[in-house]
Amino acid sequence: MSKYSSEILNSIKAYTPGEQPRDKKYIKLNTNESPYPPSKGVIEAINKSEIEDLRLYCDPECKRLKELLSDAYNVRPQNIFVSNGSDDILNFAFMAYGKDGAVFPDITYGFYSVFAELHNIKYETVPLTDDFKIDTGMYLNRNKLIVIANPNAPTGIDIPLEEIEKIIKSNPQSVVLIDEAYVDFGGESCAELTEKYDNLLCVHTYSKSRSMAGARLGFAIANEEIIKDLEKIKYSTNPYNINRLTQIAGAVAITEDDYYKENCKKIIQTREYTANALKELNFTVLPSKTNFLFAKSDIISGEDFYLKLKDRGVLVRHFGSERIKDFNRITIGSYDEMVKFIEITKQILDEQRKA
Repeated sequence: MSKYSSEILNSIKAYTPGEQPRDKKYIKLNTNESPYPPSKGVIEAINKSEIEDLRLYCDPECKRLKELLSDAYNVRPQNIFVSNGSDDILNFAFMAYGKDGAVFPDITYGFYSVFAELHNIKYETVPLTDDFKIDTGMYLNRNKLIVIANPNAPTGIDIPLEEIEKIIKSNPQSVVLIDEAYVDFGGESCAELTEKYDNLLCVHTYSKSRSMAGARLGFAIANEEIIKDLEKIKYSTNPYNINRLTQIAGAVAITEDDYYKENCKKIIQTREYTANALKELNFTVLPSKTNFLFAKSDIISGEDFYLKLKDRGVLVRHFGSERIKDFNRITIGSYDEMVKFIEITKQILDEQRKA
């Protein structure tokens, strides 16, 4: 750090994104991207004419995109906020609603603690249960910013909607943010509850189920007054934060939602194949409602498994914290990719037994 940086900046432990190596071609199962391309209409919409119009500023209000999203989720456009990836929404929420502190799980998306520290917010992490579930009772009547990924990451385990509603209802004086990045892979969205509760902020992303991680597009559904808060921060920082091509792609993707729903079904089927194959190899595999699995083997450490896979051209995500250091998070790729992953896993385990 430079001698000019603030104490807060010096103290922050920055988020570590998943590896994006360029040294060779990998089966990339480490950053929860979709194995399927965007829909045909999205690809066709990014044409020469639209690229030429990059000389012009984009629509800061994202009107067309908001209209389509509001129709898709049965809310009004005033209940939609569009952002440069869902991480922007998380950042804005900590900035706007963290004055009384924040509460989130101890094992969850790593950016939550980073944003809390960035905005000098006191936060509490609540341990997951012995079976890696979120103890919803620990979030009742806290009246602080509550942040919960549902389904959770990196565990993949979801919370029933009725439990989410209890948390929202018991914290009427604070915002409850439900991060639904993975909800389209078998979870249950709380978006409909935004009509009932004015303290609920429901956050989504195009990065997972809509095959647009590289486009950087997220959105939130909430009470109109919360949306106004988020818009005020946006217009105080970067009004043109959704570029022209991303807005076009995001709008077309909504009109071709059946394509993405079908891909989600394929990913769920491949997830179940992979989970069963790993269990047959005596892995512990947590129940997942996401596009990834969280798994560990009793005969090889999480780090060694990660390194041996990487050496053979397969990337998964390893976390070094003590409680989960023997687990790896395995993105669900195409069926062929997962067959190859299982084959390589068998080879690694055979070598481990002989060693």
